[in-house]
Amino acid sequence: MKTSTEKQPRKLDLKKVKLEKVKLDRKILVREIQDDFFILIGLFLYAFGWVGFFLQAEITTGGVTGIGALISYATKTPAAMPLTYFGINAILLAISIKVFGFKFSLKTICCVFVMTFLLSFLQTIIKQPLVDQSEGFMSCVLGGVLCGVGIGLVINYKGSTGGTDIVALLLNKYYHISIGKAMLMTDLVIISSSYFIFHDISKIVYGLIAMAVSSYTVDMVINGARQSEQFMIFSDKYDRIATEINKLHRGCTVLDGVGWYTKKDVKVLIVMVKKNEALTVMRIVNDNDPKAFISQTSVRGVYGYGFNPLKV
Repeated sequence: MKTSTEKQPRKLDLKKVKLEKVKLDRKILVREIQDDFFILIGLFLYAFGWVGFFLQAEITTGGVTGIGALISYATKTPAAMPLTYFGINAILLAISIKVFGFKFSLKTICCVFVMTFLLSFLQTIIKQPLVDQSEGFMSCVLGGVLCGVGIGLVINYKGSTGGTDIVALLLNKYYHISIGKAMLMTDLVIISSSYFIFHDISKIVYGLIAMAVSSYTVDMVINGARQSEQFMIFSDKYDRIATEINKLHRGCTVLDGVGWYTKKDVKVLIVMVKKNEALTVMRIVNDNDPKAFISQTSVRGVYGYGFNPLKV
């Protein structure tokens, strides 16, 4: 009898563990679908900004798409842009796999294929300029905002449009340069190269304006007005949450506290992360303890290891 009474709770525990695992797997699947959905929206906005505004006004911005646009303008062949985009990215993806891992690069590979299709497909649909050809500045602003929002969404949801995005992510990873500024720096040479095709300084000016608008929009979408977030997490499962957050290469500080209403001892986690990591932290807490109490605060500046260097 003792043996049967001892085994029954174990079976119940196993069922509970299996049920929790099924719920977690389902939650991860839904999250992946959500991420892919927003990445797809971002890719469409980026391609639409290029085909609908930049190409129509013969504006050259940066990135591999900018190189493809230059070849397209020089050869008068619209198909040159998506083909160039695909070819150069095939080389850069090898670097992405080594630095950011296969999972990140797998999404990048899918993004490159989708972007190549969208650039070709939208060129067959959009035949007429969406704005007056004389309104070059309007094309710069509208195209820059659309491309910036598109890239911001793609990067925010762990994807990449490839090309100089990979270079920008490398600079952001190792030198803490914002992604928007890194893209602006790496694309200046490409924009300036348009002079050899058009022999027109205004084309360079339009390209710089478009790139500046796009870069600023990327920073706003990814980081908002501030760069970092502070979390205070109250949970009985603080140890599991802290271990998962450590996998992001972020430290946690555990404080002892007392809930004055319940008069019980509690553990409080204090975590500082970049704003584009805040969503990941929220997901970690939700996966391990959906009933946790969380306080999230935007921080104007964080200085020290893993964040901005202290400059006085």
